Amino acid sequence: MLTRLRVRNFKRFDDVDIELGETVVLIGPNDSGKTTALQALALWEIGVRRWLDKRRDKASPEKRPGVAINRRDLISIPVPDANLLWRDRHVRDVESIEKPGKRSTKTQNVRIDVIVDGVTEGRTWSCGLEFDYANEESFYCRPLRLEQRSTERMPLPLEAGKVRVAYLPPMSGLAAVEPKWEPGRVNVLIGEGQTAQVLRNLCYQICSQQPAQPGWDALVGHIRQSFGVDLLPPRFDTDRGEVTMAYTGPHGVHLDLSSSGRGLQQTLLLLAHLYANPGTVLLLDEPDAHLEILRQRQTYALLTDVAARQRSQVIAASHSEVVLNEAADRDVVVAFVGKPHRLNDRGSQVLKALREIGFDQYYQAEQTGWVLYLESASDLAMLQAFARTLDHPARQLLERPFVHYVATNLPQHARDHFYGLREAKPDLLGVALFDRLDKELQSGAPLAELMWERREIENYFCSPDVLLAYAQQGVADDLFGASERDQRVRAMQEAIRDVSDALSTLGKPAPWSPDLKVSDEFLEPVLKKFFGTLNLPLSVRKSDYHVLASLVPRDSIDSEVVRKLDRIVAVAAQAQPKLV
Repeated sequence: MLTRLRVRNFKRFDDVDIELGETVVLIGPNDSGKTTALQALALWEIGVRRWLDKRRDKASPEKRPGVAINRRDLISIPVPDANLLWRDRHVRDVESIEKPGKRSTKTQNVRIDVIVDGVTEGRTWSCGLEFDYANEESFYCRPLRLEQRSTERMPLPLEAGKVRVAYLPPMSGLAAVEPKWEPGRVNVLIGEGQTAQVLRNLCYQICSQQPAQPGWDALVGHIRQSFGVDLLPPRFDTDRGEVTMAYTGPHGVHLDLSSSGRGLQQTLLLLAHLYANPGTVLLLDEPDAHLEILRQRQTYALLTDVAARQRSQVIAASHSEVVLNEAADRDVVVAFVGKPHRLNDRGSQVLKALREIGFDQYYQAEQTGWVLYLESASDLAMLQAFARTLDHPARQLLERPFVHYVATNLPQHARDHFYGLREAKPDLLGVALFDRLDKELQSGAPLAELMWERREIENYFCSPDVLLAYAQQGVADDLFGASERDQRVRAMQEAIRDVSDALSTLGKPAPWSPDLKVSDEFLEPVLKKFFGTLNLPLSVRKSDYHVLASLVPRDSIDSEVVRKLDRIVAVAAQAQPKLV
């Protein structure tokens, strides 16, 4: 089992140290380094194998005991130029040397270092390699020097030579026809991300091994239990050089594998990969791809169970909140936010808080450093609309915020969530924005509690001009359009008048009053009547009110909206995220 990975100068990594375990989940945003970590392990394994193949029997090391590796040998790390393996493609440092009356330069290679620690049969070991750039097609690999200028190098333990790494990207969509490939070609296609070309071949390998491997029967059983279908043994058509595969559906109909859903194909790919590579370190890139939430949980549990029985170690990169929360209780979770670091190595009180709140919430808190509390997603959409019209600095912050919807207008719900998260991230800041309340909010706390002076956010765009502008939206600017526009304007004016009169009869505040809950008591009935008059289906509901907010002219947006957006910007500016 691999227990630790240290990497320097590789792709997006400058210097990282990652704790590993029997099952590891790497979680993080896009382009944060998860795949880079998997590829570093693949590079290390290639280096170990090449070194041992070339130097195992050498009686004494040469002056520069490096072995050459061609970029085309990097099956799991396809690159068109070897210098793409180096951070910022920086392969050499040039140092200026000043001497009396003379100036010269000295060139020194920038080395990629990959050090892997492990435990094999109770014995710990460490194996480090360094990589030197040669040219766009190749580079050199050798054991890591124990010190910067030393000639003494770290020995390669026998255990490192026994490690086998198998890399698997997500399912790319099943090909209609699949030629039969040799195992080496299967590995190349997987490394290139062409998993669509190899799924039947993987199943054929498992099914046709002699003596018959029990893996095929187990694989059929897993798919039957998960999807209710029976896999039929794959067959090799010698006349066409193709591998074919079918399954029996719930009604006994034989269907080609290409007729199955993407979720079944993804699950089959993962399991076939596990059974085809027993006793290996399995590097899985987004194993949850194409799987709905319940299936993600089921598949993750199945993967870890099968891997344990196959004596394999799983290191998976994922975006899934479901996988994160499943893994947090029992496996090693490494967050790629800032420097990669383990998420769940914390005190019991923190663990308890995070189990109740969700590890995905903590992960987002680390990524942003602040959290926004709103009643619903429609509130966020309306804030975004105002920020876009104003071209306010909050616009960018609101495009991808860490937002938690409290679903009620109760400040305590936001406080419970916020201070639970603060157990794990003590410097977390927050903004909570509520509809108008009859009680005072807390002040001077790390959670800035705000409320609208008017009844709710919808009051800030509920006006005759906005509703009439909406009525005319999308109408063609021609003679026929003018007639339609007049009809729609009249329908909206009639709807506004009728609902306003009804409110007055009921003794309710006027529709433009700051005290009316306009979302339910005015906008909803007005729009229902407007669309009814036009004999059209109701196409604007409460979740769509941001469309109305976007119609407020810039100079008509209330100054209070600006103040609320300013406060969001101020809190976000003080936040301390772990930058990717």
